[in-house]
Amino acid sequence: MLPIARRTLFLGVLAVLPAARSLRAFAADLLPDARFVGYAQQVNDFEIGAGRLALSRSTNSNVRSFADRMVTDYTDSAARLRKVRSEAGVSFAPDPNAAPQTPAILQRLNGLQGREFDVAYANAQVSVLTNAEQQYAANSNSQAGSGSSATSGAVSGFARSEFTRVKVHREMAQALASGM
Repeated sequence: MLPIARRTLFLGVLAVLPAARSLRAFAADLLPDARFVGYAQQVNDFEIGAGRLALSRSTNSNVRSFADRMVTDYTDSAARLRKVRSEAGVSFAPDPNAAPQTPAILQRLNGLQGREFDVAYANAQVSVLTNAEQQYAANSNSQAGSGSSATSGAVSGFARSEFTRVKVHREMAQALASGM
């Protein structure tokens, strides 16, 4: 393996290690509505921020195309989440200690350029979207009034509607990362 390729692979792995570590420890339990809304907004913010960063840093057409779709889709998701929050009367209560630790990932990505950025971005996408898919699945299966901690039909309906999109995005991210 060429020294540059090893360094790129090493930096890509370093960029997602905290997320991967938290992914292992993260059991996708049903979150209370306010925590899930906070989690979903954290994912939306990450996808929009990382996508914009990729559009400004990457020259790889596959990365740029993926990033453009993430910005578009998660901007739409954020607007729908605001509406659901308003309808359900749910407060926003993100947990800064919970997975997927997106601010730290964005900070690491911000320090990279070129191919190193592209590899780290693709790997971060796989990590964050795998975690998101698990959490959306857990919250999409909740039923209003079932005695669970997530009682809002609007919030679980949002999770259900987003689950398929998040799953498709995760699959796209895996394809992107395997092509790096």
